[in-house]
Amino acid sequence: MPSLGADMAAGTLVEWKITPGERVQRGDIVAVVETQKGAIDIEIFLDGLVSEIVVPVGTEVPVGTVLARLDGPAAAAAPAPPVAKPQVSPPPPVAAPPPKMAAAVEQRVRISPAARRLAAERGVDIARLTGTGVGGAISLADIEAVAAAPAPAEPPARRAEKNLAAMRQAIGAAMGRSKREIPHYYLSETVELTRALARLERLNGERPVNARLLPAVLLLRAMALALKKSPELNGFWDAGAFRPGSGVHVGWAIALRGGGLVAPAIHDADRLTLDQLMAAMRDLVARARSGGLRSSEMSDPTITVTSLGDRGAESVLPIIYPPQVAMVGFGRIVTRPWVVDGAIGPRPVVSVTLAGDHRASDGHRGGLLLAEIDRLLQEPDAL
Repeated sequence: MPSLGADMAAGTLVEWKITPGERVQRGDIVAVVETQKGAIDIEIFLDGLVSEIVVPVGTEVPVGTVLARLDGPAAAAAPAPPVAKPQVSPPPPVAAPPPKMAAAVEQRVRISPAARRLAAERGVDIARLTGTGVGGAISLADIEAVAAAPAPAEPPARRAEKNLAAMRQAIGAAMGRSKREIPHYYLSETVELTRALARLERLNGERPVNARLLPAVLLLRAMALALKKSPELNGFWDAGAFRPGSGVHVGWAIALRGGGLVAPAIHDADRLTLDQLMAAMRDLVARARSGGLRSSEMSDPTITVTSLGDRGAESVLPIIYPPQVAMVGFGRIVTRPWVVDGAIGPRPVVSVTLAGDHRASDGHRGGLLLAEIDRLLQEPDAL
């Protein structure tokens, strides 16, 4: 069970997309896990042959629990993937599976691959079934009978309320821990955007509405490029020391309909063009609100960015999402009096704020990041 954020201690396995005997490759989606932030597609980080499904559907297990086993030289030779440590106290390790899970493992042996696949498709928990086949094996007929039986469904509104409450609780726990343990410092810079918005207007001039770029993409692009000169703000505080990120993987904060927040990663954001960044942002927002975020997007952001857009406040003071060491906030673009060549005139400006971890950096280094973001936005043709 991968850690999908500082606010996750456990997850519920809700669907397997693989069966024993199936060959998998790195990056394949092999399972779906339900967390406080919704259902997440779980990717595998090894190549090999699936030899055993360890955790049955419907089981909640702590982060770090083995979900399945692989066989083959590829699986044996591949290094274990880096797994972010859970940032809340997990339950103590269990030396052996409880009797209920052990029984489920026994039952799992006596089911055909076809019946197992059907059970996953119909959402049937095979651990609760008694097979009627040879030797007590679970058959397709057993799955069909259970799937056809009416079950009392919890009202969707009630489920949504419970999911939102769990998400709020998880976010609150992570942010509370952040404020207790991370020595935050805060910086703010007001950036003038006349040139940047003029370039955006030129780029959007002949595009259809659904292909136009938003101001947020320019801000994100400038921030991602600026981070290359401030690597101490791009990474993690882990085991008492700073660990730099393997790339600029920007966690893009997305408000969910009905409430709640997720911040999946846009990988290698500094290497993407404006159009590629815009496409990535739209894709993440769509999947965050409809389901389908991947485990790699939730587990490895190296810094988080929140952009309040045209409906937000003028500025935001972020709270760092552990184990990251910085967070950047962009407020609403507003028109303010601005001095240019000794004369005052109306100019579009945006407030850029930084929350930094004093264990990994200081106000001087954070100030350099904000200054570089400002410089890049004054030269938008290079973005």
